[in-house]
Amino acid sequence: MSEKLFEEVKQTLKSQNRDEADIEQIHKAFLFAQRLHDGQYRVSEEPYIIHPVEVAKILINLKLDTHTICAAFLHDILEDTDTKPEEIENLFGKDVLTLVQGVTKLGKLQFKSKEERQAENFRKMFVAMAKDIRVIFLKLADRLHNMRTLSSMRPDKQMKIASETDYFYAPLANRLGLYNVKTELENLSFRYRCPREYEQIEKQLAELQLSEKPDVDVFIAKTKEILEANGIDARIELRMRSPYSIWRKMQSKCCDFEHIDSKHYLRIIYKADGLQEEKKQSLHIYAVLSDCF
Repeated sequence: MSEKLFEEVKQTLKSQNRDEADIEQIHKAFLFAQRLHDGQYRVSEEPYIIHPVEVAKILINLKLDTHTICAAFLHDILEDTDTKPEEIENLFGKDVLTLVQGVTKLGKLQFKSKEERQAENFRKMFVAMAKDIRVIFLKLADRLHNMRTLSSMRPDKQMKIASETDYFYAPLANRLGLYNVKTELENLSFRYRCPREYEQIEKQLAELQLSEKPDVDVFIAKTKEILEANGIDARIELRMRSPYSIWRKMQSKCCDFEHIDSKHYLRIIYKADGLQEEKKQSLHIYAVLSDCF
């Protein structure tokens, strides 16, 4: 099980052209965490090691540095095992220990108020106590995986954690420019806070995607044709807005689902001249797609 769990992590690291020495250090952190969490289980009854592995995957996809990824595997070690800080420092260095201690310290803070001003004050204190911004990234990745597995918790716990996520962690992710993390946190929170509304909007979005597929396919083909004619090599993705985003628009405009005019958009992904990484550009579809051409 050990090597199978790490294999996906390893392959992603290699695809990012990480140094072999860095991959070995990350593997060492994984094996250390695997040994110390052996026999521990989450509420879902999964082996506990799955949690730090998933947290590490989130941070790898965000392209965090080696020390942060090592800390992801070790972030619950001080609190959940008898491991001494000195052992972490001896094996992985002072920087990794500082990150692990930072996450442990933030984990003891309790967010209580839903009032906007107090939430903002708490965010400022949270960031100040972290000292190193990488600790915040770690904490957000930890919260994101906890939200992904929230179904195993009691309903009252689900509501508490989902509300805390909506009022505190999602805005924090937004402030740091982690828009994909922010969107997923909001949507997962909405799923537990307003399950009926979430399910209804999700169903309506699925029906919309199915009914408009022929027009969307034509629109994508035409767009691709125009891009190619102008020498732009790109791939095009259709993205549906999240149930939470739709719900917020419905609330702000005091209207129902049918009157929301931006339920989906196309994302054009291309590599610009002189840039190593692909850039993304979103084109929103507001009109009936068949009327576009």
